[in-house]
Amino acid sequence: MVVATRPIDVLYAKLGDKVKENVPLAPFTSARIGGPADILLTADTSAELERFVKLMWKREMPFIMLGGGSNVLVSDRGVRGVVILNRAKGVKFVIGDQPSVKAESGVVFSNLANRCASKGLAGLEWAATVPGTIGGAVYGNAGAFGGDVHENLIYAELLTMEGKETFTAKQMGYAYRTSVLKRGELKAMVLSAEFALTNSTKEDVTVKIQQFSAHRKATQPPGASMGSMFKNPNGDYAGKLIEAAGLKGTRIGNAEISPLHGNFFINHENTKAEDIRALIELVQKTVKEKQGVELELEIEIVGEW
Repeated sequence: MVVATRPIDVLYAKLGDKVKENVPLAPFTSARIGGPADILLTADTSAELERFVKLMWKREMPFIMLGGGSNVLVSDRGVRGVVILNRAKGVKFVIGDQPSVKAESGVVFSNLANRCASKGLAGLEWAATVPGTIGGAVYGNAGAFGGDVHENLIYAELLTMEGKETFTAKQMGYAYRTSVLKRGELKAMVLSAEFALTNSTKEDVTVKIQQFSAHRKATQPPGASMGSMFKNPNGDYAGKLIEAAGLKGTRIGNAEISPLHGNFFINHENTKAEDIRALIELVQKTVKEKQGVELELEIEIVGEW
């Protein structure tokens, strides 16, 4: 009898054809940048996601969770070990005097906002321009146009080492673009979330989404990017500081600090992650020298560097 000892052997034994090897991650990121994952597992349901994560924890296998890939820079060398691609997309609406929507963590947030609009349900219009998934939004307290996850969240269903637990917005410890999960204060994975809505009309909600989308299109650059690169410092804006430092339009390789908005770094095809990282370091160094402000990343840098 041969005992499976390698991680890949264990996964094949447990998960069979769900296991894919040496899969490029660039197509799964909004910036279209990143090398291969040694192992890729795609979770198509919340139950499957739960199963995968429990297996990783039980076998003490390190892994990375990837949803919409909008706030992440994956290295050119890729990720050693396991990447779980979250495609759990179940959605359930509660209609009535106090409407709400429960969505699995792989649901694309902008799509959910538009589905709410189609039913005349208001509250998530701000999310119609937010890239990424519910899981990433809950993890990082995503927000736009004065709204954020903290404001709408009824509860998040998390998988912890003890099992499934529900966390209120208060228990999530939300602050600007962070939470107990992002700060590493709690080891857990987001399975789903329920958001409070209000009754409106399809026309009114759609008009508001169109206004937000038009504003976003006018002020943020097109093209492949990770979204906002840096968090806004207290009382200021990262894009404004980067512009004042004279860095808009700066390029390293095919990576460019957008001439339209300094807090967006654009991939002009076949851009290397190392060039994006070099731009990040240049911005942090220059803004620190010229304005005395230390810019903190909003994105996460992952993989082998």
